[in-house]
Amino acid sequence: MLLAPRRCRSCTAPALLLALTALFFYNSSTVDRTRLRTAQQDPTNESRMDRSGRDALLFEPRQLLSLLEEHRSKRNCAGKAILLTGHHIASDTEVQLYQRVLQEQGYHVDQGRYAETSSGLRHDGRVRQEWSLLICLKGSEKSCLRKINFAHPQPFQRVNIIPAFVGAFLDMSGVCRFLTNSHLTASLPIIPSACTPSRPGQEGTKKDRNLPSTNEGLFAMVNVYVLVTSATPLTAFLHQTGLVKSQLDKYSYATKLLGFFCERLEHPKARQAFELMKQVISEVLTAAILATGESSSPLRCRLCFQLLTFTLHYNDSVHPVVVRVQTDLHFDGMKDPKLNGQITKEYVLEDMLRLLVPACSHNDGWPAQDTAEIKYSDCVSPDGFCLSTDEMQLLLQFYQHLKAPDNFHLLHPRSSNFSNLQDDLIQKFPAAKVKGKGPMISVLLQQLSSYFTKNFTENQDDHSSLGHNRWHSDTSYSERCVDPHLWQLYTDPPLVLAPPFNPWVKEYRAEVPFDVITIRIRPEPMNAQCHVHLDEHNGPRIANYPVGLGNSRINILVMDESGAEPVVMTIYTLHIFRESRPSLPMFDEYVMCGFVQDCGLVVRPDQPCGLEPVSGLTSSDKAQSVAQPCSSGDEPGRWVVPCLSCSDNRTCDWREVAWKPDNCFYPVLEQPLLQRCMMDKKVLFIGDSTNRGMMYYLMERVNTTLQDWDKAHDTIMYHNVNQGTTLISYSYYPQFWLDKSQRPTFQRALQQLIYRSQPLENSPQTVLVVGGVQWLSVDHLKTIQQVLEREELQNIIVVVKSLGMGFHLPVDGIRSLSLAAVQDLYEVNRNVLETAKHFGYEVIDTFSITMGRYKEFLQGRCACHFHEVGRPLFPTMPVHEALQIVRHAGQTVSETSTRPSSVLHQELWSLPTSSYHVKGAVNQVYSEILLSRVCVPYICNGTLRQD
Repeated sequence: MLLAPRRCRSCTAPALLLALTALFFYNSSTVDRTRLRTAQQDPTNESRMDRSGRDALLFEPRQLLSLLEEHRSKRNCAGKAILLTGHHIASDTEVQLYQRVLQEQGYHVDQGRYAETSSGLRHDGRVRQEWSLLICLKGSEKSCLRKINFAHPQPFQRVNIIPAFVGAFLDMSGVCRFLTNSHLTASLPIIPSACTPSRPGQEGTKKDRNLPSTNEGLFAMVNVYVLVTSATPLTAFLHQTGLVKSQLDKYSYATKLLGFFCERLEHPKARQAFELMKQVISEVLTAAILATGESSSPLRCRLCFQLLTFTLHYNDSVHPVVVRVQTDLHFDGMKDPKLNGQITKEYVLEDMLRLLVPACSHNDGWPAQDTAEIKYSDCVSPDGFCLSTDEMQLLLQFYQHLKAPDNFHLLHPRSSNFSNLQDDLIQKFPAAKVKGKGPMISVLLQQLSSYFTKNFTENQDDHSSLGHNRWHSDTSYSERCVDPHLWQLYTDPPLVLAPPFNPWVKEYRAEVPFDVITIRIRPEPMNAQCHVHLDEHNGPRIANYPVGLGNSRINILVMDESGAEPVVMTIYTLHIFRESRPSLPMFDEYVMCGFVQDCGLVVRPDQPCGLEPVSGLTSSDKAQSVAQPCSSGDEPGRWVVPCLSCSDNRTCDWREVAWKPDNCFYPVLEQPLLQRCMMDKKVLFIGDSTNRGMMYYLMERVNTTLQDWDKAHDTIMYHNVNQGTTLISYSYYPQFWLDKSQRPTFQRALQQLIYRSQPLENSPQTVLVVGGVQWLSVDHLKTIQQVLEREELQNIIVVVKSLGMGFHLPVDGIRSLSLAAVQDLYEVNRNVLETAKHFGYEVIDTFSITMGRYKEFLQGRCACHFHEVGRPLFPTMPVHEALQIVRHAGQTVSETSTRPSSVLHQELWSLPTSSYHVKGAVNQVYSEILLSRVCVPYICNGTLRQD
């Protein structure tokens, strides 16, 4: 009869291990009992075991593996998973990742915020908990620890928190708790402040620098991500991806750990450094478990797991020192941490989930709750060594993890990493041996890991790169894109996508509030062989987009670039709707508030920003009658809006915001008078798209509808304006997309426009409108004067549209202006206005008009468009009827025409269904100023001439 452990306390360690192993296989018909008895009688057989007894092959591998395969095949997996989101919202990509992967693996997923409020965790103590997996995300950990009874879990239940580590690495007294244990006289490779929140630059300490130098030239701070799958006995895995920051790097970057060592060291040294890193982490984990009393406390959730971040410091040595341990994942030092850090984190999380919860064959299956406890004939007494249900679950889990080719490397137990320090720790904590919750399972785990390490180490690095970590795939980019799908769509700030992101759904919608004016977008493909471009074939992979008011559309192209010509494989479309400024309906009692500039972008430091009360405009006197119309298009003014209080812009009715010059008004011409003014005129526009927006507004105002529209980037003529009596011509300048050597000069572009618009009268019947966003300068004005003199057109009307807001947002791919550069533009704009008036030209100060409402730009990456042309969803009133400009005699934006409503109704519904409409309140204001300056002869003494 085999000796039980209590009868063998004086045996040597090898003999004890032989007895335990023989006991495990006693009733197995396939075990060679003769060999076991022979081995027991000869415990000094050095040919089969080392001095510690840990590396000896104490079982027939095929027999144990056969047993595990048998139980694994009978085990039913999946079940219910409970996801506690804590501080996260349901639309966060991390929450979506857990939801998607767990559902793919066959789990039914319930979401909640905290354990106390989760319906899936409510029970009265008599009802068995039916969940099989509990994920507690950031913010819900303490809730989980308070609510979940770790002392009595079901064998199959898993939680992503190990209570032992919460105690070991909690910052209570400035040091890790376990470092204060009196048994830890050995020198752990960890500095005392390793568990305190560190500040930038504090990682390197005197203790770090005193490490022995080996002149290997390895200087770096490395974040290593460790998955502990069991605390007692300790089992852990190391993710192949780490975060590295060397002395020469400004930011940390993600890379494969073994590849990092191979880049810095020769091959033998690189492998040694990799193994030493594993050894150091194993030593710290072992010390933490032993010193916190986990081995002597009541057994807690054996299948609980936890991800840890170890920060290691290398200082001219392959021996690292631990400077920080955190009980979650951290990627703080990366460039663009909100995207790069989150993406890297989610890759690690997905690898963790796929390792821990392999896919199931039955989606609706429940976890096996009837796994029989494996008993043997000599396991009747409490001291008998048998595998209980939870021990068998742990052994099966460990076996599954060893078999799965993934991006996690075995960290512990691993015979090659078992150091003298770990032996010393085990000797100093007797409870780890006598009440270790199963020495038998520890032996089996150690033997199993040794077998897999010896047989599969050579292939581990190769197959790990073929796992789910697509970001670090080593596969050549020349290979074809065989899976043209996105893994996730990342945005900053995060967007709530409708529907929630799914790789097989190609179109999404999202809404953002008014104050969100830029969004950073980063689509991640399923694998590195697929290339992603935004908007076009050569577009960027990552881009910062300005989000204009209303709808914006972004196309995401997944492409195969392995051939001679790139091929678009899949197109995802993202529609973003940006809301208008929040508006409170106007009540009877309100005050008029004015603003020159927004406090978010102070263009004129000498002027106040934000809302201020406007004298002369009150709730009972909306607009005082002003005697004279404005004499120029650059009269000082401000935006006015009715509010309940000027101290809170949320109380304003922003639908009624209007532009008000300080001491005059801009007359608004009714359509009949405007048509008479424009009759037989030729209006020439030269400039960029902002100038083109004014042109289309003029055409719609004169014709009532806009029949023709095009994003013209060359010269175009319109003969169908004002019943064919008005000619409109347009030339795009500057043609920035051409090489500088091929771009037409301003003089050439102006002359070509004049020639194509011939014949022209040298009178006010010819109007030239010139201007754009920010390209116009005094030199251009001089060129205009020279060309007009040469063409004998000195008597025509020239209207200079000055500069405008734009390029003030940090957008990838185009120039971006700093605040100081925007402030400099104000001075440039004033110089342009003064020079234009000196030449006798009419001016429109669009810079002052746009700077107060710079957030209200529409579509376009320049953030400079304050107009948009499109088809109206329903007939609209003539554009000037809702003009956002304060008129004379008390008229404001909300006051409509005095024509009978029946006439107005007839006009609205008589519009052609194929017409277009120029939208944009800001563009509408300065376009009306243009009309008033061109039609000055029709304005006399503050009234409109009716000749």
